[in-house]
Amino acid sequence: MNPSSTSTDARSMDILLDGRPTPVAPGTTLAALVASLGHQPAAVSTAVNGDFVPRAQRERPLAPGDAVLLFQPIVGG
Repeated sequence: MNPSSTSTDARSMDILLDGRPTPVAPGTTLAALVASLGHQPAAVSTAVNGDFVPRAQRERPLAPGDAVLLFQPIVGG
């Protein structure tokens, strides 16, 4: 085993979720990640690699090393 390898294997890849390395299955979409974390789609806003991702575009698959941020949507008054 390579000492520099991580705990992920061929069935998972690492992304950064809110700054923490997190294993997910290859092909996982942003929408599936949000759902797997128990969030309702409208309850969180999302960004990948610093770019805001609207709910309608969350079917995009994540790639190894993607930095995903989840945050509360800002409501104007």
